[in-house]
Amino acid sequence: MTLHYYQKHAQDFFDGTVNVDMTPLYEAFTQYLTHDARVLDAGCGSGRDAKAFHEMGYQVDAFDASSAMVELARQHTGLPVQLMTFSEIDGKAQYDGIWCCASLLHVPSSELPAVMQRLADALKPGGVWYVSFKYGNGERVQGERRFTDLDEEGLRELLGAVPAVVIGSLWVTEDNRPGRDEVWLNGVLKKASRCGVDEVENVRM
Repeated sequence: MTLHYYQKHAQDFFDGTVNVDMTPLYEAFTQYLTHDARVLDAGCGSGRDAKAFHEMGYQVDAFDASSAMVELARQHTGLPVQLMTFSEIDGKAQYDGIWCCASLLHVPSSELPAVMQRLADALKPGGVWYVSFKYGNGERVQGERRFTDLDEEGLRELLGAVPAVVIGSLWVTEDNRPGRDEVWLNGVLKKASRCGVDEVENVRM
């Protein structure tokens, strides 16, 4: 159902998201990256963020599950965006940073723990991981799309199944798109280094 939506409405979705200013979110993520970091944009949509990271000088891989979105993202970024799903991720300690902006929210809650573990496995020790979900609790269908909404407690509970990953910071933002009044939960996660980490969670509203 959700995939069909993006196939059918790819151009409209691209046009509505490609020019959104994401600068504050980029800064919250990239402050932990070295200049030559390798970044995965997982569920890249329009390719907006993959292009931004590429222009910052990072090595960027990107994928999306919609072939229509992949084609638009390839055209927009000039990058070899892959057609794949979260369940196909099989890398081990490949990335310094993983970016999941409004993409994991379409994964059914029953599948999220396994998907989160796959992504955690693909992240290098000491790596950083940005996630965002529509703020709430539970699964719902809106129009032609299925959503898994999370609040702070829901994300903490989810990460209980991924012991190598801890929360660095959580904060709530409003949607930047014109005419949208949605609220988003944002999280910067950290993967334990080989020597271990002792992160203190920072929650801000």
